[in-house]
Amino acid sequence: MRASFFSLVILFVLVSCSVEQNSFTSNAYHNVTAHYNGYYYAREKTREVEKVIARSLDDDPNQILRLFPKLDSTLAKSYVKDTEEIIKMASLSIQRHPNSKWVDDSYVLVGKARLYGYDFQNAIQTFKYVNTKSKDADTRHGALVQLLRTFTEQQDYDRAEETFRFLEKEKLNKQNAKDLYLEKAYYYQERNDYDYMVRNLALADSLLERTDRKGRIYFLIGQVYQKLGFDSEAYNYYRKCIGTNPDYEIDFYARLNMAQVARLDDKRDIKQLRTQFEKMLADTKNIEFKDKIYYELGEFDRKQGNLKEAIESYVLAAHAGTNQRIKGSAYLRIGQLEFDSLKKYSLAKLYYDSAIGALPKDFENYAAIKKRQEVLGEFAKYTEAITWNDSLLSLAAIDTALLRKQIDSVLAERAKPIAATKKKKRRSYTSTGTSSSSNPFFNQDNGAGVDWYFGNPSAVALGQSEFQRIWGGVALEDNWRRSNKATVLQDPGQPIAGGQIRTGAEKEEPEAVAQTQKVDEAGKLISQIPRTDEAKAKALAQIEEGYFRLGDLFYFQLSEKDNASQSYTKLLNRFPQSEYVPEVLYKLYLIAKETDPAKAEVYANDLKTNHPRSTFTRILINPDYMRETSVAAEKQKLIYQEAYALFQANNLRPAQDKLKQALQEGETTFTPQLELLKVLIVGKTEDVTRYQFELGEYIKKYPDGELKPYAEQLLAASKTLLTKLERAKGIQFIKSMEGPHNFVVVYNTADKITNPVSSAIEKFNAAQFKDLKLSTTNIILNDEKTITIVSEIPSYTAAMSYFDKFLAQIAPGKPFSNYKFYSFVITKDNFQIFYRTKALDEYLAFFDRNYQKQNQ
Repeated sequence: MRASFFSLVILFVLVSCSVEQNSFTSNAYHNVTAHYNGYYYAREKTREVEKVIARSLDDDPNQILRLFPKLDSTLAKSYVKDTEEIIKMASLSIQRHPNSKWVDDSYVLVGKARLYGYDFQNAIQTFKYVNTKSKDADTRHGALVQLLRTFTEQQDYDRAEETFRFLEKEKLNKQNAKDLYLEKAYYYQERNDYDYMVRNLALADSLLERTDRKGRIYFLIGQVYQKLGFDSEAYNYYRKCIGTNPDYEIDFYARLNMAQVARLDDKRDIKQLRTQFEKMLADTKNIEFKDKIYYELGEFDRKQGNLKEAIESYVLAAHAGTNQRIKGSAYLRIGQLEFDSLKKYSLAKLYYDSAIGALPKDFENYAAIKKRQEVLGEFAKYTEAITWNDSLLSLAAIDTALLRKQIDSVLAERAKPIAATKKKKRRSYTSTGTSSSSNPFFNQDNGAGVDWYFGNPSAVALGQSEFQRIWGGVALEDNWRRSNKATVLQDPGQPIAGGQIRTGAEKEEPEAVAQTQKVDEAGKLISQIPRTDEAKAKALAQIEEGYFRLGDLFYFQLSEKDNASQSYTKLLNRFPQSEYVPEVLYKLYLIAKETDPAKAEVYANDLKTNHPRSTFTRILINPDYMRETSVAAEKQKLIYQEAYALFQANNLRPAQDKLKQALQEGETTFTPQLELLKVLIVGKTEDVTRYQFELGEYIKKYPDGELKPYAEQLLAASKTLLTKLERAKGIQFIKSMEGPHNFVVVYNTADKITNPVSSAIEKFNAAQFKDLKLSTTNIILNDEKTITIVSEIPSYTAAMSYFDKFLAQIAPGKPFSNYKFYSFVITKDNFQIFYRTKALDEYLAFFDRNYQKQNQ
């Protein structure tokens, strides 16, 4: 009986294993077996692959984080065996248990494996199959969410949007709703639409679980809100991020970013943030981030108006680490404060120099920063001239004897800390026989009670930056300034009592040296004070020019019109009879015209009434006057004479530089003359094709110009000469087909299909040859034909592949099917011959002989 019982059980199991059965026992068997065999192993392997992909994400918290890692074909090769295993195990579950409820889920895993394996087309087909065949709504929705991800990775944004628009109308479970919000956020991030990105992340917030790395997502939301200017929302999400105990680096940057967006009208928040900065600086884990902490502390103080403390923090930031971007940003901030707030242009110049030396060229507004750095030398020159001459003029009003007394008093006060330092030196010599403070680094701090140079971080940092600016990064070694590194013997000096050595620096009495220096310094200062009317007039002239030049620098170089207006106004108030007055009034009129028309009218009336014959009055009345008879045109004529002389002497590079200088004066009636000379230089320095092209462009640019007939004669003569030469030797195309090629389409200019042709070809390039990064250009070939060029196709084989696909895929469609056109590929050297000779028929024959036959 026992044997019979076991036989019945075995028979029952065997019957249940049949895929043909639809009984309760059969379904239960297949569901359990499918779930905990093929599907289970495929799911676990999928999670392993997802962890590999997640580890490839290289977060830079200084930039907005990526929500998901970008799938990469190179990375996919590293886990190709895993994706193949996923497909294998999921397929076993599908094939052996076709009636189980895990079939659709197994297909989803197959689709994911293909997605992660960079096999987008098969992934799309798999997800679409699940959406079509599955009877479970949640599974269908999950497949569509993955389809959305696939379209996004494939940059097929139109179909991605269609997918999520459909899902938005469906009733989703919690998991699919969360995944949809995240995938939509990723889609919008790829499109750089941060507004809709953060909206979807905020919607996903309540659905997130701890396994979703909530802290990182909260940090990302905070970053986006901060970028969009919603500081209070950003602050809240940074706080939420910290509350999730995220990865250390995310936690660190969340705390720093909180300081950037904190409200500064709440004293409790300010105190709390300052305490947080102190803790972060004291934490040994933050040693590598100290430069960033100091920089953000500087930003924090700057926003509160604590400029001195901000500058100290920026200086420390510049020397606390090796990050060049932070170092450059810190120098830049100090330079901006010195320039905009403190008006110390000489110091600003030094810091801008250091900033440009450290910042990468892709830094935001790098061009504007470099432009300010280049003009700051001029700022320093003129501001120092104004300050110095004002000081000398004020001293000139003081009686000589009284002035001498005051100068002696100032120099004596200045000498006190020096005398105290020297006294310390002598005590040190007496006690030890050596000088512990003979090093110039032991200096008196500015009233701070610190007599050691290295006790003042600001002084050290400024000294380091100035040293690096002048000397660069030199090795720390003896005699670093010498090209010959041989040991330098020191002068032993003369022995004195106690076995001490008297050095050369001590051979003179310090008091006598100081007295001599004081007399020399006082005498030098007094000798520069303007006493005569001529000397005073010279000082005033330098001040007058300084205000004018500063105004021009602000107006033309930096486009800072408010600052320019202030400089010009100071000039008018202080020097109402200046020769610059008409020009200054005109510039003030231009500045005010945009913001204050009533004030602009005052300047205009002043100019017309008091300076009726001025050139600038005439320009005001007749805006075309500048082009007709402008000061700029007169300057251009003088420079042109020099440039033409250089051109005749065949000094072409200096001639080009002179023309560039002349063209910087602006557009005038003389500009066409300069442009034509520029084309003539091209004729001597470039090939004849470029010369003819530039002549043609010149004729188009100045169709009514006086020099147009001359330019046409030059162009005709060049073409005639080339035609004669080509006929004499026959048109010879180079038979070599090695190297890069261009693809060319030729069509009638009268058909006006340039834009449709270019658009069609660019879409074709993006779809079929995306990896080649091809560029498309349109050029007029002659009076009848226009050509569209695709360059650079890397080889003959690639060029012929391009040509064949063009003929097969887009040539039969619009706009090509409606118009007559020619298409071919051509080497770069042959293109030069083709464009120069316009020999279309000859090249088509050459192409047919050398390319078409080889391709048959």
